[in-house]
Amino acid sequence: MAGLDKQTPIPTEIKLHKQSKLMEISFADGASFKLPFEYLRVHSPSAEVRGHGPGQETLQTGKRSVDIIGVEAVGHYAVRPVFSDGHDTGIYSWDLLYDLGINQESYWQAYLIRLEAAGADRDVDTSTKPPTSCGSGGSCGSH
Repeated sequence: MAGLDKQTPIPTEIKLHKQSKLMEISFADGASFKLPFEYLRVHSPSAEVRGHGPGQETLQTGKRSVDIIGVEAVGHYAVRPVFSDGHDTGIYSWDLLYDLGINQESYWQAYLIRLEAAGADRDVDTSTKPPTSCGSGGSCGSH
């Protein structure tokens, strides 16, 4: 994530449209994008989604009906959406949101191709692990 510099696109307005599940973002250069919540979720910049290096990505599945239930500002350079599936670790910098907007069609098509190749779909979630509070063995100590 690059910091703010003279080339960083700066948003002038961010709106969440809950019914249509779109984040509308307008930038100072006149660009404006309507990014579906699902698109934002499957392209999260978090390590949980992208991994820590090439080849460590986790294909996100079953996110068609995901909502954004909140958005927090991160300094003056990003936002952190809170998704209805519990995902809240992605920090979306202004330049990332701009990139997601400019390349929305090609990124979305590439995602759909990856889903199909994996035999997965947008309705069945196989990527989010259920929370566990009983340790790695799954045993809570009751027998």
